Amino acid sequence: MEGEVDKFIVVWIVVLACLLYSYTIGTLIPQGTTRLVALSIVTCLFLWLPLNLTTMHLGGLTSFFIAWLANFKLLLFAYGKGPLSSNPPIPLMHFVPMACLPIKAVHTTSISSPESSTQVIKKKVKKISIFKILLFGMLLKVYDYNEYIHPKLKMSLYCFHIYFMLDIVLAMVAYVARTLVQMELEPQFDEPYLATSLQDFWGRRWNLMVTSILHPTIYDPVRSISIHLVSREWASLVAIFTSFLVSGLMHEFIFYNIGRLKPTGEVTCFFLLHGVLVSVEVAIKKATKGKLHLPPIVSRPLTLGCVLTTCFWLFFPPFLRFKPDVRGCQESVAFLEFVTNGRLISPANASCPYLL
Repeated sequence: MEGEVDKFIVVWIVVLACLLYSYTIGTLIPQGTTRLVALSIVTCLFLWLPLNLTTMHLGGLTSFFIAWLANFKLLLFAYGKGPLSSNPPIPLMHFVPMACLPIKAVHTTSISSPESSTQVIKKKVKKISIFKILLFGMLLKVYDYNEYIHPKLKMSLYCFHIYFMLDIVLAMVAYVARTLVQMELEPQFDEPYLATSLQDFWGRRWNLMVTSILHPTIYDPVRSISIHLVSREWASLVAIFTSFLVSGLMHEFIFYNIGRLKPTGEVTCFFLLHGVLVSVEVAIKKATKGKLHLPPIVSRPLTLGCVLTTCFWLFFPPFLRFKPDVRGCQESVAFLEFVTNGRLISPANASCPYLL
């Protein structure tokens, strides 16, 4: 564990140095292809750096933060677009966290008191976070009865496990970032279990940072190119499908970084399938001018059922091959050992109570 922590510190020192270089490039080189070439060394490093980490939590989060989000933000920055670009340029203290963390500033049009706005946000976040932390704790307690849980039910629990863990971790990251940049930030999730359609789930409720970064980097360029080849309606469908394809490939890359297992393409197929389903949904809505819709009491369970079923089929098999429950538990025990006793131990040597 000590070696992993040392490597983690070195990796993030390199990340900070790369972002300082990127910020300097932005002040010296005008937007365009030349700036993109100058930033290409950073994007290559950001793809390589996560490979130096082997733990699931440190390696997985670093892959998501820098190999995906930071690289895509820098791609936009090269052409003067995205959250890193503004006139006048944003200060370095804002540039660094905005580049490497899953955060996005909220652009408000109405004038409000910063104190009152912050208080409202903190109260809402605190209330939701405490509730989710309690549910997450209850979920972990359920694993005490692991041998009695049906495999299908266990995979359903993993869905909620992933959601709660991502929501809590990203909320903590956003809280730290909010303290650093002193800006109001968008939430990462918006109650995805209340989605009334797949378009609603992926576009407006699940992991909103990914959605907001895929739209300008993939959807908009592909749509602009496709519109010269096919009709406007087909161009948007091609852009949707391509966005899901890129998302699938990036998930495949993150899965490889976490598990170091040969990619099978199942994760990519999961997102390709949802790309097709969302495209069909959008096409039907356009054909019927939005008149064909189901009541929420019907559409919500159908949407959630579709997501869960396809997860069981294509998403969870490759996810479970690198034993995330075992590794996650061992890494958590090793972390608690460090916090409580100040002793660094290897996760492989940690005894997980849920595996006894």
